[in-house]
Amino acid sequence: MPPYLVDSPAAGLVAYARAVGRETELPLIVYSRANARFDETSAAAVARLPTVSGFKDGTGDLDLVARIVPAVRETLGASGKSFQFFNGMPTAEASQPAYRALGVEPYSSAAFAFAPDISLAFHRAIVEGDQERIDALQRAFFHPLVRLRRRVPGYAVSLVKAGVTLSGVDAGPVRPPLTPLTAAETEELAAIVAEGRAVLGRP
Repeated sequence: MPPYLVDSPAAGLVAYARAVGRETELPLIVYSRANARFDETSAAAVARLPTVSGFKDGTGDLDLVARIVPAVRETLGASGKSFQFFNGMPTAEASQPAYRALGVEPYSSAAFAFAPDISLAFHRAIVEGDQERIDALQRAFFHPLVRLRRRVPGYAVSLVKAGVTLSGVDAGPVRPPLTPLTAAETEELAAIVAEGRAVLGRP
């Protein structure tokens, strides 16, 4: 995770990753987001660290990602080191076609927590290149979900809590300073899930 509460220069982020790497032999995935934005030079530098095995982008800056991916591949080319890039954007499915075009295939899915059938169907469509199914799920489920998520800061978490509770498992409340969905928004979320399942031909 990025250093808490401080904006960091690129050299500082490399030093931070190096310091964390010295404390554990576990493989590390560097998360670029918010106050810890790597550029192509610093991303290549952390990729060379022995325990760093991946780079996760949560900035949504596709121009930057388009520079980082080849820079890292070039710097690791002769080493044969196994390395992965991840799309770590909230509601990653909404941006995954663009990330995949840049060579970033894995992504994290918050929707999987409460609508795994929709999430898995989208993943199959992405892997199989089923553009009609991709477009249908984007229109019916993922884009409406993004619009609802953007309504209030912190709703990326609140939506998952509400969605899991709607699925029959009490996920409990979000903790302050996050706020829960309103009753009307919870109904809206339920309708969005229903629309997504309609695309799949399921109730």
